[in-house]
Amino acid sequence: MDRGDGSRHKTFTRRAALLAGGKLSLAAVLIGRMYYLQVLESDQYQMLAEENRISMRLLAPPRGLVMDRFGRELASNRQNYRVVLIAEQTNGVAETLDRLARVIPITPHQRRRVLREVMRKRPFVPVKVAENLTWEQFARINVLLPDLPGVQPDVGEGRHYPVGLETAHIVGYVSSVSEADLTGDPLLELPGFRIGKNGIEKIFDETLRGKAGNSRVEVNAYGREIRELARQDGQPGDDVVLTIDADLQEKISRRLADESAAAVVMDIHQGEILAMVSAPSYDPNAFNLGMSTKAWRALVQHPRKPLINKAIAGQYPPGSTFKIVTLAAALEAGGFDPSDRISCPAEWDGLGEDAIKTNWKEEDRGLITLTQALAESCNTVFYELAVSLHNQDEELLPAFAAGFGFGQATGIVGVGEEPGVASGPEWKRRNRNDFWFTGDTVNMSIGQGFLAVTPLQIANAYAAIATDGILITPLVVNSTRTSDGAIVHEFSAEPTGVLPVSADTLADLQAATRAVISTRLGTGWPIFNGSPLLAAGKSGSTDDSAEQVHALFVAYANTNDPQLLVTVVLDEGESGADDAGPIARQVLERSVQAGWVAN
Repeated sequence: MDRGDGSRHKTFTRRAALLAGGKLSLAAVLIGRMYYLQVLESDQYQMLAEENRISMRLLAPPRGLVMDRFGRELASNRQNYRVVLIAEQTNGVAETLDRLARVIPITPHQRRRVLREVMRKRPFVPVKVAENLTWEQFARINVLLPDLPGVQPDVGEGRHYPVGLETAHIVGYVSSVSEADLTGDPLLELPGFRIGKNGIEKIFDETLRGKAGNSRVEVNAYGREIRELARQDGQPGDDVVLTIDADLQEKISRRLADESAAAVVMDIHQGEILAMVSAPSYDPNAFNLGMSTKAWRALVQHPRKPLINKAIAGQYPPGSTFKIVTLAAALEAGGFDPSDRISCPAEWDGLGEDAIKTNWKEEDRGLITLTQALAESCNTVFYELAVSLHNQDEELLPAFAAGFGFGQATGIVGVGEEPGVASGPEWKRRNRNDFWFTGDTVNMSIGQGFLAVTPLQIANAYAAIATDGILITPLVVNSTRTSDGAIVHEFSAEPTGVLPVSADTLADLQAATRAVISTRLGTGWPIFNGSPLLAAGKSGSTDDSAEQVHALFVAYANTNDPQLLVTVVLDEGESGADDAGPIARQVLERSVQAGWVAN
């Protein structure tokens, strides 16, 4: 008992100092502590046993796993040593924290958080003090527990991301429950409980969370558990199985590690996303361990925006990848034929001598077919097409853009996405309070102006072009399953629309994308020359409002039986063909090696 002369406090301090300094082995301390409790103070503890009481404790269920398509774990659970504090069992929260700080490190931030949570929560609700303790720290707390009233050691499970950096933008992360997150679910009030804050972890949080169990235990006057009287285990959360191939995801992530970029690899028949990379990335394990304000601020303020999944939330002008839409409108509704020849000069004055626009090539190419215009990406040919389309109907080209899914959410299952911007006369009137001019259609014809799309939208549109003209919902999630493997829900791609073109026009578009790579003057010819793949696609380079040049390349293979499509967007580049194209080729060829595309 405390005699009031501080002897007990001094005894605790000596014990803590010995343990912290390593002067006494833990085994020796534990044996000595058992002798002290069972023999020397047996009478006292017999008296204290009368004060023992029954406590009901909520048990957090194991969180479901997130796995790739082959069962490789992308989000798992591992043992987590932690310590919580129950305010009503202390002689003063501040005093208990002072004592505990002599055993384990407690930062000023942790202390303020605990004091704040104690004020907010009911006095019998445990408040997390620290977690991810070492075994040595955890053992010290257990040895000194009689001198730490209100402190309760606990062993739980913490989230772990084995493929952290490479899959962070898809899997997401878990973090502490904020007041805004509280819904009345008692699980959310458990100390140290975490919920999904991003990616799969957030969208499938309730699926992964499971249902709480409970334990009826006898505890002594110090709050230490004497024995468990009854237990009802919780129901583990369901697992989420992704369409992602983690090995392919890792390879592409490492290839783009030094870039600010996005890449999407898609099975164009099933709509399954095999890889979705955004660079630079971040370590989701840092959120689980507790991120400092400084570290969080560094991520938020990073100029390359590592927290944003650029594949689905990066909004870019599509540049010349949009020319396939302009070609489709010209062939389907503009009265043009793929073999029609239009002049491809270096300069174009179709909007007047005060509004000269240029081609990316400095020489006059003369008359070329529309198919060759797409292959060579001749801007001035597409300016002429734009004027013709605008004169027919100013709504025509914007309507085709919408029909190809540009500037609209794809409906992808598994991750949140940004819709982008699909402009037109009505959009400009509503957002700019202005009319839609011929120049707006001219800018749109080459993927500039009032347009913003995601790399996923480009991938989805070209997947429809490569196959049967049907737009489908891309998939990142294959299924949800119980912990014993039983399928709860299986996802499949659903049609969301049909490209606004006939079968003949679709065939013409496919031929034009093949010409990009198969003809010597095509922008993709130097990239795929010598490749074993029969590929088709389109390059693009574009400036955004910040005058940053983006490089884009989309390609699919093989053209005789298209199976796989890759879209690469680099935030900082000069040429879609020169900068993004080689990466697209590497990704396609590595996918062949992985067995995704037949030679």
